Amino acid sequence: MKHVLTIAGSDTCGGAGIQADLKTFSAQGTYGMSVITAVTVQNTQGVFGCQDITPEIIRGQIDAIYSDIQVSAVKIGMVSQIETINAIADKLQEHHATNVVVDPVMISKSGFDLMQPEAKDTLIKRLIPLAYVVTPNLPEAEVITGLKINDLPSMEQAARVIYQMGAKNVLIKGGHLEDDATDLLFDGEKIITLHSDRIETKNTHGTGCTLSSAIAANLAKGKSVEESVRIAKDYITVAIEHALDIGKGVGPTNHFYQLYNKAGIWEEIKD
Repeated sequence: MKHVLTIAGSDTCGGAGIQADLKTFSAQGTYGMSVITAVTVQNTQGVFGCQDITPEIIRGQIDAIYSDIQVSAVKIGMVSQIETINAIADKLQEHHATNVVVDPVMISKSGFDLMQPEAKDTLIKRLIPLAYVVTPNLPEAEVITGLKINDLPSMEQAARVIYQMGAKNVLIKGGHLEDDATDLLFDGEKIITLHSDRIETKNTHGTGCTLSSAIAANLAKGKSVEESVRIAKDYITVAIEHALDIGKGVGPTNHFYQLYNKAGIWEEIKD
């Protein structure tokens, strides 16, 4: 079993962040480990507060993992401060981290700033060059590149700009497009478009975290980038199709639907 590390924030209601990452790692047949960068106050209705973990503790968590356990892939999620980003980048370089997937989480669905504006340049300078795959959605890609992105040609332009920043592979997620939910993958030479039907549901909490974690898990298992992305897209599509209607707001995806269904217990537990 491969070991995958998530470096991200904690989500109180379990649908996104560290909690979604660990569920995804398990569902993909890998062993999950975590370095917590922040503790958020959130539920399905929004994010209401955040306490950042000190850089010293973040560095200590990373050292504790790498000094003891082989890490086959790393997923980086919420990193809100310059000091946090520098601590992570320094330690990942020190430990020669491989298969690093960066999900540049910036703003929650409820509009809460999950990254301080001044930290954007540090993320571009320190983390994107470490990324084997970077997975921004359209608003995040716009912030990173300064471009207006509203169609496939502008997605391709943004992917090329982010690639020039040092990422080895760029996945621009098209969920915010008006028409279909088409993603675009660029490896520096080839453009691949990945189409999927738009699923009509409000319960999409943690989709970005889940997708990037599934990519990391499959890279850890030795899959290619394209294969990892395709497997991750299939996984998140099913998880959204069978999303859980939990809470009063935007419910989480169903990370274990395929396992529950295969075990023959979904009908028993779904209500």
